[in-house]
Amino acid sequence: MARFRTRLALLGSAAALTAGALAPAQLAGAQPAAAAGYEWVALGDSYTAGVIPAAGDTFEVPRDGCERTDRSYPQVIDRDLGSLIELTNVSCGAATIEDITFNAQHPIGRHLPPFSEDPDYPFPPVPPQSEAVRSGTDVITVGAGGNTLGFADILFTCLQLGSGSGGVGTPCRDDLADNIPGRLAKVSGDYDDMLATLHERAPHAKIVTVGYPTVIPEDTSKCAYNNLEQFASITAGDLNWLRSDVLNPLNATIEKKAGEHGDAFVDLAPSTRNHSVCDAGRWVEGLFTSVEPLEVAFVHPNAKGHKNAADHVSAAILNALGVN
Repeated sequence: MARFRTRLALLGSAAALTAGALAPAQLAGAQPAAAAGYEWVALGDSYTAGVIPAAGDTFEVPRDGCERTDRSYPQVIDRDLGSLIELTNVSCGAATIEDITFNAQHPIGRHLPPFSEDPDYPFPPVPPQSEAVRSGTDVITVGAGGNTLGFADILFTCLQLGSGSGGVGTPCRDDLADNIPGRLAKVSGDYDDMLATLHERAPHAKIVTVGYPTVIPEDTSKCAYNNLEQFASITAGDLNWLRSDVLNPLNATIEKKAGEHGDAFVDLAPSTRNHSVCDAGRWVEGLFTSVEPLEVAFVHPNAKGHKNAADHVSAAILNALGVN
């Protein structure tokens, strides 16, 4: 599918938003704004929901543990295109593809012991995200796959195996490489089922699938061994393996499945190539955003990363809807 990288004129610039905020209140008796013309449902995992403080503040009251933040890309697009599209955002941190399709998910909030304790944990289960999709839904965006792949578990294993290595070798690749094809096959099968379910629930909806941004740079010498704001004890060799044999194939799997179902695919990797965890102008945080004070990020996009995603996803939405 075509990839749309030019932000369209419909998207409000920061200056326009500021001007709107300073505009006089609507006069009494004036006609209310017209209702949004399209219904949009945003589905996905933490790369959609936002989750980390660097992606904004949570806004759900009461909290449901999904940790949607106000600077995540669905919320950014909603502020830009709210007069055109009505958003229902049910993305949820830690969601697997099956949680989107048919599972009731048990959100974890920011409960990541031993790094952080969430005072509201445990949270009640939330319904499968697909239940938010109705027959009249016009557009669906979905960003998922990393949790089905088990990327968090892979990272933890790489951290443990790389500890004490001095940054030398590929201990994680040596331990896990044989099971990556099976993990990717699971992603492929679950993604197929998810898209089929979404098309069944909303036969006329346009579906926009969203890939993952560049997390690890091509030049892993940018990544300092034992830097907690990058990848800590993961070796350079394992970082190369994670990029080329795990994350790139994950995006390729998502793109392939989208194409088979006739759906759009937003490839965020090219636009984020120079904004990885190890780049000076990073759009994805490392294991920690900061050490003092301790702020867990565990490799998630920050507000700048979500702003970039918003530009590309909104262009794909408008294209899918035929709005020029």
